Amino acid sequence: MPLSAIIYGHALAPVFVGVVAAGRHIPRGELICDKNKVLSHASNRVHTFRILSPMRYVLSAFWIVLYAWTADAGVVPYVGAIGGIATLSADAGSRATAQSLALSGYSPSNGGALNVFAGLHLHNYVSVQGDYMWNENELELSSTSSASNTFYRQRRNSSQQAAVFDFLVYFRPRQSRIRPYLATGVGWMHLVSREEALLGSHGNPILPPDRFSANRAVFRSHVGIDLRIYRRLDFRYSFSESISNNDISQHLSPPAPRRLANFQNLFGFVVRF
Repeated sequence: MPLSAIIYGHALAPVFVGVVAAGRHIPRGELICDKNKVLSHASNRVHTFRILSPMRYVLSAFWIVLYAWTADAGVVPYVGAIGGIATLSADAGSRATAQSLALSGYSPSNGGALNVFAGLHLHNYVSVQGDYMWNENELELSSTSSASNTFYRQRRNSSQQAAVFDFLVYFRPRQSRIRPYLATGVGWMHLVSREEALLGSHGNPILPPDRFSANRAVFRSHVGIDLRIYRRLDFRYSFSESISNNDISQHLSPPAPRRLANFQNLFGFVVRF
């Protein structure tokens, strides 16, 4: 549909909405011969309608701009899968008094990561994308306290699953073979951690639960590049960072202060339709 038709239809819409809202049947002849009366009668109803739903005009303007932006390039759907290495941030905590000192921390190992996604190229330079993300890492937790003369070292497993909605901005048009991009998004993350082995302990230290889990909001930012391999097939590299509250640190004794950062180096393929 031409953009001018959408704008013209939007301009006339309040008049017809007002006529319908009036709840009055108007014969065709009267509508033609006495249009000023109809328009006057409708305008009173339109004024009430505007007061009841002012956001209608904002939403209409948004869709008109979006249509005009995407009309030339067309919307192209795509799907893809990329995998690689996930690295979690480490953390440490401390608590000191005049007579004692308590220390705690955890050290993560690199693990596997997977990102499956589907999206829409809305414009030559703009895309939206929904992601399912998974990663798994090994952890070593430790804690010591001089006051109670205790310590422990524990090996654990940690896995994360997340659903994220991303907004991507490309720096080159869709026809280019090399397309770097910058993206950001928000979503929801589910973390599960399980004990694997107690490596050492003394006394009666405060140990984390055998298993704990949490659901957290997550913020993700990433950069990457799409390289054209074939007409509808791209190779993608992505480096991302996801930040959320740190439930691993909260189960240390004493607790540690930093948020959890999840860094991922990912490689894979994108198919366009």
